[in-house]
Amino acid sequence: MTETDRAVDDAERAREQGGGGRWFRLSPGRGRLPAGRPGNGRRWLPDELGVLVVLALLVAGIGIPYPDFLDSDNLLSTAHNSVYISLMACGMVFALAMREVDLSVGGSYAMCLVVGALLVREGVGPWLAVPAVLLTGIALGVFNALVTTLLALPSFIVTLGTLMLFRGVGLALADGKQITDLPLDDSFFTLAGGDAAAVPFALWVLLAVVVALAVLLARTRFGARVRAIGSNPDAAAFSGIPVVRTRVQALALSGLTTACAAVLALAYYGAGDPTLGQGYELQAIAACIIGGTPLAGGRGSVVGAVAGAMILSVVASGLVFFEVPINWTSFATGGVILVAVAADSALRRGGRRRH
Repeated sequence: MTETDRAVDDAERAREQGGGGRWFRLSPGRGRLPAGRPGNGRRWLPDELGVLVVLALLVAGIGIPYPDFLDSDNLLSTAHNSVYISLMACGMVFALAMREVDLSVGGSYAMCLVVGALLVREGVGPWLAVPAVLLTGIALGVFNALVTTLLALPSFIVTLGTLMLFRGVGLALADGKQITDLPLDDSFFTLAGGDAAAVPFALWVLLAVVVALAVLLARTRFGARVRAIGSNPDAAAFSGIPVVRTRVQALALSGLTTACAAVLALAYYGAGDPTLGQGYELQAIAACIIGGTPLAGGRGSVVGAVAGAMILSVVASGLVFFEVPINWTSFATGGVILVAVAADSALRRGGRRRH
């Protein structure tokens, strides 16, 4: 066993003994513990419960006075509106969990969207353009990581610069205009931009990404490395964990999920708009924090990040039903974010006291 393997195994054991804070022990009672979890016959509660409770309360709070909000079509539309932020947040979790941040996702999203639209307009089959867009997103993430590493700068500063750089490239490629005249009758637009089994196709993609990345973060050696680096970068490097390689992989993953969002946006909108994605980076970070991924690193939740993005989408939809003037939209959204974070934090503290 290498030093890296030993370090990762040590991090895993520490997390399972309570250091990672992924599960809260409740009052004694019957219940089966998840496989591999030590315990004494007590039930365990996932960290994500707090944000899921907040999401449920928000939906109920809007749906009770406005039953139309609970209409299945409206709920699916609200969920679909959160897909792009949710996908960015899924990748952002890995960066935040290791004390990095990717502020470039809004610019990467616009650039990948433009690249895909240009390829399709120039005659490349839409389905064949998908891998090119995904590779573009990965390349942008790797670029962020390499600049961060080579210049020894904080990823916050680097990605703030590349946010404008990538968006500028997208605007230049598109000549500042929407890219239209795409073959909208192609199966790519009718399937990926439509519904499958009465559910938007994008939601099925999001579900698959959430399952895959949740397992990647919680159950793989890569996820353990990410958490170990976020818990103590110096100790992780000293113990042999490949910090630079893991940083590159984490930011590449952030670029990949952002490119995935761009692919779905291209299919749904049927055009490449270089102005899309403005402010998405802050919403993705907010979704992660609402969902329980701290800026201090060391842990993260993919499911929680998606729930956080759903909260933002529910708030935006609910404001329409409550006829809140548009000038108060940002105020109301910010207030709900603070309440959501406070409620989730209170539940975590209560769980730890029971533990």
